[in-house]
Amino acid sequence: MASKDTLVLEAETVVVPPHEAMAAEHKKVEYPPEVKTPAASPSTDCFALADVVLRFLLFASALVAVVVMVTSKQTEKFPILPFPPFLVALPAKFTHSPAFIYFVAALSVAGLYGIITTLLSFYALLKPGCCPTVLSHFVIFDVLLLGIVAAATGAAGGVAYIGLKGNSHVGWKKVCNVYDEFCRHLGASIAVSLFGSIVLVLLVLLSVYSLSKKIPK
Repeated sequence: MASKDTLVLEAETVVVPPHEAMAAEHKKVEYPPEVKTPAASPSTDCFALADVVLRFLLFASALVAVVVMVTSKQTEKFPILPFPPFLVALPAKFTHSPAFIYFVAALSVAGLYGIITTLLSFYALLKPGCCPTVLSHFVIFDVLLLGIVAAATGAAGGVAYIGLKGNSHVGWKKVCNVYDEFCRHLGASIAVSLFGSIVLVLLVLLSVYSLSKKIPK
């Protein structure tokens, strides 16, 4: 009875040849694993948002500084000696000083650079990884513009200080006691430009820190 059961099991057992088993394995379709792009970390989003805000502040400060400097015009009347009844009108404008002209030119470039980089940074914030090469080169232009704006602010501040205090050693008299409104415009414009220089310093530090985070360790 046991021999009959053994014969039945052997008859029901199907032996698959080795080559057919290998062919069946090759027919199995193996799908590659899905590659998921890592989502942007919250710190990266904060850096991108801070970059957009700082660049907009750079544009706003440069625009305000230029507008205040360009509108700094005041006219005062002075008597002609030795004829006191005759008065001559003498205006004071920013075009009378090369330092102020350079100041307006430098801040105009800073404002144009600020609005362009603000738009690019905002686009990069909406679509991360769209133009990493362009954004990585911002730090070079930030440093270059920082030198230009700082030099213009220092030159304009030096001339404005002479107008405020004068220089008794070389006989330069102060003029802000006469052109008070003109000097107020100068002071406000230089103060806003100084704020723009601080914004550029923060942009340089932020760009350097962001680039350092991308260096593989």
